Amino acid sequence: MEDLTRLIISHERIEKIKNNNLELSKEESHYLNKVMRIKNGKEIFIANGKGSLWKAIKVKNDCLEIIQLKKPYLFREQEIYLLGIAVVIPKSGFEDILKMCTEIGIDFIQPLFSERQVKNLNFSRKLLRWNSIIKEAVEQSERLWKPSILNGMDIIEWLKSRDNQERVSISITREEKIYDLNQWLRKQQEVVNKKRGIFWNVIGPEGGWSSKEINFFNKNNITFVKLSDNILRTSTASINASSILKQWRIDLKLRN
Repeated sequence: MEDLTRLIISHERIEKIKNNNLELSKEESHYLNKVMRIKNGKEIFIANGKGSLWKAIKVKNDCLEIIQLKKPYLFREQEIYLLGIAVVIPKSGFEDILKMCTEIGIDFIQPLFSERQVKNLNFSRKLLRWNSIIKEAVEQSERLWKPSILNGMDIIEWLKSRDNQERVSISITREEKIYDLNQWLRKQQEVVNKKRGIFWNVIGPEGGWSSKEINFFNKNNITFVKLSDNILRTSTASINASSILKQWRIDLKLRN
């Protein structure tokens, strides 16, 4: 594939395009003109974050012409087996988690709250910034499907809201007789046989889970897994779990 600058434009904006012309926002125009220095008449790629990729020509500083809007240059179906990382928001490093999980190939990122966590953040404002970070990571990594970052939830309420097409494992340390994440994934044959599903790994707070949370996990038969024999920071654990999930999906597709 050609090595062209990419710009993510929401599916909703793509659908509203008339006469194949896309008006750029100030931020998009600045990015193409000042950062990437794309000249008028040059081609770039436009992606909608939902599998479609178009070629476009920069006709003005604030306008692109989409080539064959009704027939994308490339389309890729969404994966059958979707991958999710649920992370209790750490004091620092969460933005790096967003970038790297996006680049690796995670489909859902769920910010979580827990009892042993500082909750003094403006979540709605943070969510706008986090979406922007994910968008940039999608452009950089040339993904065609943009991962979804979900609204923050308390860990227990989030677990209660899962359905029977989702499988959840919780990473925990200092436990000897538990599966590692790879072993747990290989045992999810029931969901795999249904040809669809979301596979989650939950990364806990830096201070560890509270006794109330541990009791809830045990009472509801939530599976504990380990990621490493070493104690990992939240950011390291998130990237490690994402990589294991992604490799499992690759191996699963090769076997099938």
